[in-house]
Formats: sequence, structure tokens, C-alpha cells
Amino acid sequence: MAGEPQADCLFCKIVAGDVPATVVRETPTTVAFRDINPQAPSHVLVIPRVHYPDATSLATAEPQIAADILREAGEVAAQEKTEGTGYRVVFNTGTGAGQTVFHAHAHVLGGRGLNWPPG
Repeated sequence: MAGEPQADCLFCKIVAGDVPATVVRETPTTVAFRDINPQAPSHVLVIPRVHYPDATSLATAEPQIAADILREAGEVAAQEKTEGTGYRVVFNTGTGAGQTVFHAHAHVLGGRGLNWPPG
């Protein structure tokens, strides 16, 4: 059921504390942790504590939590000291866009120039 933890979801396991992660921030609705395959000097994932397969389903069902993710992305950027040089927030949706974990999440990337269009 949407919103409920999924036994086979890596990010649900991180939220539950069953899988270790390098957590950089936590709120009542979100967890932010370092990506294990960073694509920039600063690469942090911000995830909701509730399970939805992608950003659209989360925003449709629980728009306040979707907003919490965006707010936390800004807090992560400030904590990582990337706000002065710029940072990118990315939501990959679907396998064709590179989504590999089907639990809504934002990538917060910074610490280097981020060209457009992305690769």
C-alpha cells in the first residue's frame, strides 16, 4: 500500500535503520544521506520516511511531504556549503530517466560546475 514501508525497498530499510547510511540530516518526515556512488563532490539523497514509488505519486498523495523534501534539499545545500556556487536538485522518475530505487527521492548535487544539458 502506498505510504507504507515496503519490505523489499532499500530506502525503506535505511529509514528503519536496517541498512546503514551516512545520514547528514533528519526531520520527522525526511532522511538525507550521502549517495554511495556520488556524481559530484557533494551528492546527498533526500527521501521521505513514507514510501511512494516516485516524486509524482508522493506529490499527489502527500504534497506537504513533497514540499518538505524540497525544503530539506535547500538545507542540505546550505550545510554542504554549495548554495554559494550553485546546486542541482534532481528527481529521476522511471528506469528510462535513471531511477534505480523506486522510493521517491531527490538528488542534491553540488561542489562543482553542473553543465546544461545534463549527461
